Amino acid sequence: MSKSKIIFDKFAKLFEQGLLTYKDLSSEIINILKSRRDEIIFRLKLTSQEETEILQKRLDQLEKKIDNLQKKKTKIKKARKS
Repeated sequence: MSKSKIIFDKFAKLFEQGLLTYKDLSSEIINILKSRRDEIIFRLKLTSQEETEILQKRLDQLEKKIDNLQKKKTKIKKARKS
């Protein structure tokens, strides 16, 4: 119950601050979920903090590359066959 209350409190704060656009709201939700994920990893002591930071940087770089590839894919249009 207390964990869900924390999440609802964070959502309430977002609405109080006036974050009305979808992009702002989605980025805040992603940040909240990432922080919760990091807390769980640290509690389980799966990796050290330094290793986790290095892996996080690698993941961020890969996500950027994927986004760039997806943007390029949408820009490229296939020619019609006559």
